[in-house]
Amino acid sequence: MLDINQIYNMDCRAGLKLLDDNSIDCCITFPPYWGLRDYGVDGQIGLEETLQDYLKEMVEVFREVKRILKPEGTLWLNLGDSYVGTGGNRKNEVKNKIFNQQQSHNPKNGRYERIKKIKEDGLKPKDLMGIPWRVAFALQEDGWYLRSDIIWNKTNCMPEAVKDRPTKAHEYIFLLSKSNRYYYDNESIKEDCVNGDPNPPRGSKGVLGNLNKGRRLKGNSKTFRGGGAYTQNRCFDNSADVERESHGNKPNLLMKRNKRTVWNVATDSFKEAHFATFPPKLIEPCVIAGCPEGGIILDVFMGSGTTGMVAIKNNRNYIGFELNHDYVEIANKYRLNEVQLKIV
Repeated sequence: MLDINQIYNMDCRAGLKLLDDNSIDCCITFPPYWGLRDYGVDGQIGLEETLQDYLKEMVEVFREVKRILKPEGTLWLNLGDSYVGTGGNRKNEVKNKIFNQQQSHNPKNGRYERIKKIKEDGLKPKDLMGIPWRVAFALQEDGWYLRSDIIWNKTNCMPEAVKDRPTKAHEYIFLLSKSNRYYYDNESIKEDCVNGDPNPPRGSKGVLGNLNKGRRLKGNSKTFRGGGAYTQNRCFDNSADVERESHGNKPNLLMKRNKRTVWNVATDSFKEAHFATFPPKLIEPCVIAGCPEGGIILDVFMGSGTTGMVAIKNNRNYIGFELNHDYVEIANKYRLNEVQLKIV
């Protein structure tokens, strides 16, 4: 077993073999896109000749992740999508023009490099490749439970010079589990609700509905002292369980609701490294809900170390693998060393 709270400069496929079966609580990771970045290492993930080869590599990596996860463990997998460009093509061969919205992995200039041609049956110039769902379904077929597709809505997304489709402003985070029963702390990531109009103005966090239009109802004497309680009209899922306050002098519940599958999170700049990184606010719900305090979170594509930083700040441990030496230095210097280790 490897030491915890360390990022290892190595290929995750080699690193995973050093981890024991059923030893990790949770995996949170962001794999490289296919055909968009060359790290100068033979056999690296992302430079496969075909999309099917890339999917095969993803399945094999996460099969190992499933082995080292505890039976109640979960995988939180972020994947962005890409478009096949409009460069010169012959039948199913498209020149090296693939576009994505993330632009977050190159410390030199913040952009991906187009490093290979695309040869894939069925892909045409301008096609959205659908890679996130292809990977998710491949993992499902390999035995993972596909539990949720979460949309990361980038509230400050980059503009695109396109006129024949909407600007891409989201990526996916898939929640997958090793078993049909797994660790998920629903209470820890519940969202605040807002009283009032079931059709609130843009930007409202949530709605209970009008609380019985202001009518006071008879309270339960065992629960409320000296007053009645307002009850809410049912709005959204399980709203009868949404927390509320009594009209009396003893509060009943605070207003919370189950976390939704659209997460509105702005992208983060990273001035020390001169490129964008995954925002801690995006990773934090995955860490808190997916891993108990004192547990171990694995990131097999660690990048700039955000997963490790968020884990430590929330009293979790981490183990990370990262192939690129520059990223390891950035992670240790700017991300991981800036947080105080709270767990012995």
